[in-house]
Amino acid sequence: MNKVFLIGNLTRDPELSTTSSGVKFCRFTLAVSRSYAKDGKRETDFLPVVVWRAQADNCARYLKKGSKAAVSGSVQTRSYDTPDGSRRYVTEIAADEVQFLSTRSEEARDGAEFDDLTPIDDDLPF
Repeated sequence: MNKVFLIGNLTRDPELSTTSSGVKFCRFTLAVSRSYAKDGKRETDFLPVVVWRAQADNCARYLKKGSKAAVSGSVQTRSYDTPDGSRRYVTEIAADEVQFLSTRSEEARDGAEFDDLTPIDDDLPF
């Protein structure tokens, strides 16, 4: 069985691309803290994630650096040859499902979206 469940934060904005056959995919890296501490300090793994088709569009549109997300999928390894003839191996998470865990209010706190709001009138009857 090859199934993985991860919760973490994006380390940078997602990158949306299209294959030569026109299929959209999105790549991002998820920072996931380990559940145990080593020498009193929790370590973090940085895991590459790839998402396909409609979910790729959604990830590119709604996720950004720092967003919290849950990913379920499988671990996949692929290889390719470089122009100099050496072989490279890539291990990544192929996401079947991505849940957006950050709320709009959490993300708005980081921005200046509410800086120009008018103060509430204190004379309201309620």
